[in-house]
Amino acid sequence: MDKNRDAQTAFESEASETSFMREFWEFLAHNKKFWMLPIIVALLLVGLLIFLTSAAALPFIYTLF
Repeated sequence: MDKNRDAQTAFESEASETSFMREFWEFLAHNKKFWMLPIIVALLLVGLLIFLTSAAALPFIYTLF
């Protein structure tokens, strides 16, 4: 039981060290999926634009277009 607990705490400490962005970058590098990066960035920008149009920043968005 104690050995299982040590393995669990070691796993938890390792999991907390890597950030989401670092893990995602390692996934792209390991699987050679760099072509996905522009698609994901474009989707994030569209999502940000949709979010900003529903917020108080709406008058500033209209001046851009």
